[in-house]
Formats: sequence, C-alpha cells, structure tokens
Amino acid sequence: MPQTSHRGQIMPESPIRKLVPLSDKAKERGIKVYHLNIGQPDLKTPAIALETIRRIDRKILEYSPSDGIKSLRLKLAEYYKKFNINVTEKEIIITTGGSEAVNFAFMACLDPGDEIIVPEPAYANYTAFAIAAGAIIKPVISTIEEGFALPPVEKFEELITPRTKGILICNPNNPTGYLYTRDEMNQIRDLIKKYDLYLFSDEVYREFCYTGAPYISAFHLKGIEGNVVLFDSVSKRYSECGIRVGALVTKNREVYNNVMKFCQARLSPPLLGQIAAEASMDTPDEYMLEMYNEYVGRRKFLIDGLNRIPGVYSPIPMGAFYTVARLPIDDADKFCAWLLSDFEYEGQTVMMAPASGFYTSNKLGKNEVRIAYVLDKNELSSALLVLQKALEVYPGRTNQ
Repeated sequence: MPQTSHRGQIMPESPIRKLVPLSDKAKERGIKVYHLNIGQPDLKTPAIALETIRRIDRKILEYSPSDGIKSLRLKLAEYYKKFNINVTEKEIIITTGGSEAVNFAFMACLDPGDEIIVPEPAYANYTAFAIAAGAIIKPVISTIEEGFALPPVEKFEELITPRTKGILICNPNNPTGYLYTRDEMNQIRDLIKKYDLYLFSDEVYREFCYTGAPYISAFHLKGIEGNVVLFDSVSKRYSECGIRVGALVTKNREVYNNVMKFCQARLSPPLLGQIAAEASMDTPDEYMLEMYNEYVGRRKFLIDGLNRIPGVYSPIPMGAFYTVARLPIDDADKFCAWLLSDFEYEGQTVMMAPASGFYTSNKLGKNEVRIAYVLDKNELSSALLVLQKALEVYPGRTNQ
C-alpha cells in the first residue's frame, strides 16, 4: 500500500479530543462523564441568533463572497471599535472558525522551514497548522510557578534566527487563562519592531478578562500596525461553536491579498453560520454581562475547589475560561485515560485534557491538566469531588 505523508504522521493528536473513544465507552457503561476537557460553553446561544436561523426564508443557499458577507464585516468593524480596535470591513476576512484564520495566516506568511516563537503551554492546534505549513514552532516556556506569565524577553531573543518570521500569542490565553499585562505586550511590541516580525495574535477570548486592568489588543501597540495579524471567532462569546465563523484581521495588504487567495480556493465561509453570526452582533448587553458574571463565579468556585484538594495547585486565571492545574500524579495522559477506562465514583467520572499536548516537548506538562470551567457550579462541584476521590486511589499518585 502507498505510504502516507510525513506531514500526516507527525501531525499531533488533539489533547482535547483524543480521549473521546474512552469517554464514549464510559457512557456506554452508564457512567456520567463531566466534560472539563473542551471549551464548549454550556450557556445558551443568544436568542436573537437562534430566532434568525428559524426565520431564514431563502430560495437558494448560495455561495457567499470569499472574504465573507459585507454586512457581517461591517458589523464586526463596529464591534471592534468598542475595544478601541480601529479597522474597516476591508481589513477583515471571515473564516471558517478561528482555526481557519490561523491556518490561512500561516500559509500566507510562512514558508517551509520558517520559524515562529510561541509561549507555551499553547493551544495545541497552533502546532498542527504550523506542520501543515511546513513551519517550525520554537517554544518559549512559561511556568505554573510564575502563574504562566510571559517569559523574559531574553528567552525570546535566544530563539531568534534568520528563519524567524513571527511571534504568536493568545491573549487571554488558552490553555492557561493568563492575561498579558501592558508591560508584557510592550515588550512583545519592541521585539516585533526590532526584528521586523509578524505578531500573530489570537484574541478570541477578549470578552473574558477578569482583572481591573484594561484589555490590551495587539492593535493597541503603536508602530507595528502592519505587522499584526489578529485571529477572532464568535464561537466562545456567543456560545455558538458549531456555526464555524471566525475572522482574520490585518492592515497588511500583502498579507490580506495572500490570505484571500486561500479563501478563494476554499470558495466561501459557511453561509448559515454568517447569518447567525451577524444576528449575534445585536446580542443585548444584558446577555454579555450575565455570561461574564457566570464565568467569574465559576472561576472562583473551581480554583478554590481545586486548591483545597491535597496535592493540587492551580494559579488564578485572569481571562478566558480555562486553567492549567498541577496534580499529584506521575503522568497526566495515563491519569486522564484511567479516569475514563478504569475509574468511577458513584457512577460518575471526569474528562480533562492532558497538558502535555499543549507543549511542543512531550517531556513537559506531565503532571498538569487543562480544565475548562464550562459547566455550572453544581456540576463543577460534583466533578471536583470525583477528581478528589480519583486522586485518593490512583495507582500513579505521587507525594508532591
């Protein structure tokens, strides 16, 4: 039989989804699984979006423009102005989820062998898209002891070579929940200017900032406007991951034109998703505030609960709806699989994402997990109890 591609062979499995077969088997045995592994909000999608979908009355479900429906791009430009991000609809490209925005940016900006520096732990699909583009991730490691703060600038400069093309950040961060400060963002800006690099900035979680300090976008950084490629998505802020609508935003016309070629090759982003996304832009402020307050409450409940379990430690995340927790275990991959295949407490178990999948090196994150607080407090309470009971009997428990 023909051999498959090297690219496909080295493509990493998703740490978020690779344990799904074990989860499915647990459910078949009648076990309730608390899904803390994936950033799928349980909050209701805005009623205005659902009602718009119900009212669709079209004779043809046609292709949309390759850069997305203009009225949606205009509404997005107005939305960004609320965050002091000044762009026009001609600098916005609608993509099939935020993931396609990352993929197309890499394909448009990077050649095989080019390098991008990424603070880790980082969203696992960045590595997958880099592999697809033939690019190389150069990780700079943040640590749980430092609350996953930005590593010193010197650590970035040590990695810069003639093949370095950019720095990629996620702010607020997935998987750690860390929120970069003004000082940290200025340090990144200075590196971008000094070495004339791209700044790829994933800002999907901007609505979820839990500190009094102002949210700092890459587009707030003076002097590098043409270097910035911003990624966005409606999935999280409107709880509509399934409509697959994201955006790529850039003032760099060459990047824009390159990305458009890939957009034309895939024809168009989802028509029905764009219709729902455009309607969502009129979501009442009350919905957004209620959602925000719910996550603030869940964050406190989860972090307090985790840190009360003997041997468990999680820093307080300042954004998004994730945290990375350190557990008293030998191997998080084995532990997360064991929870689904060999453990249950009163007919329940927990599914989490092993943090090793958020690092380039498989030697890191071995005793860490990513937890998404996308369940209500009652379910979080049950999940925390199950986790505590599991750690008490896990064969690979350590004494840390």
